[in-house]
Amino acid sequence: MSAELLTQSYDYALPETLIATEPVYPRDHAKLLVYDRKGGTVTHTTFSHLLEFLPECDVFLNDTRVIKARIFGKKESGGKVELLFNKSLDAHRALVMIRGKVREGTRLFFDKSLVATVETLNADGSRIVTFSKEEEPVRFETLVQLLDEIGHIPLPPYMQREDKETDERDYQTLFAREAGAVAAPTASLHFTPELFEKLKATHPTHTLTLHVGAGTFKPVEAEHILDHPMHSEYFHIPPSAATVLDSDTPLLAIGTTVTRTIEYYVRTGKTEGECDLFLNPHNPPKRVTHLLTNFHLPKSTLIMLVSAFIGREKTLELYKEAIANNYRFFSYGDAMLIL
Repeated sequence: MSAELLTQSYDYALPETLIATEPVYPRDHAKLLVYDRKGGTVTHTTFSHLLEFLPECDVFLNDTRVIKARIFGKKESGGKVELLFNKSLDAHRALVMIRGKVREGTRLFFDKSLVATVETLNADGSRIVTFSKEEEPVRFETLVQLLDEIGHIPLPPYMQREDKETDERDYQTLFAREAGAVAAPTASLHFTPELFEKLKATHPTHTLTLHVGAGTFKPVEAEHILDHPMHSEYFHIPPSAATVLDSDTPLLAIGTTVTRTIEYYVRTGKTEGECDLFLNPHNPPKRVTHLLTNFHLPKSTLIMLVSAFIGREKTLELYKEAIANNYRFFSYGDAMLIL
């Protein structure tokens, strides 16, 4: 079996000191590794110089907004419990993770009189719950408002710290609009208002929505990558954006979430629904021309997505070079532009 199909082949050693737990300020002072596939060249620069490298292309961004998905409460017994909202299944039911033993029918009590009732225990450890307040069902739109009042920003587990007030700003893109993500589309976090205005002045920009779920951090545990059960996330593509996707204009995807959404549309023609596309060297991109992304976890579907663009060996080679040059990794880390 080829190395491209083995999960272990996407592993690499990362010094713990290179895991970014805080962003750099200003945000566009983050490092940027530029890889030009045509010339095979690698350039080390900073994100503030992004526009100097971009060819003519349309730019796509994810306008999802991270919600305060992490809440702390109590069971009827008085025992403490932590709930992480993952995604909405419909107007009333939500898929969540719960730290603390629960059974079907268990009620969990949170601030602002919010109550979660456990409906289903899934085999993968996730739970399906319904929310209520003063015995009245709570719809998703109201739930988001309540979470904003009582919840915490759900920082990725590898940061190994509690969220702070500054994370409410730092872990949110400038153009975050549609509430529903539990993780930020992190490639977009590098933009300052000034740089973003310059981008819009030089390149047509478009937004789509993909609500990033907690599954984005789930490592691939299957021995063979194609045996990995890919998580699904809600997406929406506006008609104006779909028109551009139907053209042959070159595209820059800001981030892996944008890439997956575009490529799902190209394969299915759907502009709304659940995206579960797994891009890897055996399922390469068909429409996205250029990719801007951060540096991703070992053995993750995201490093496999990068490998779909430039191959596994080149990906690991560039990661090794980034480590040698002290790039910062993961959500608050530095970026890579693939041309």
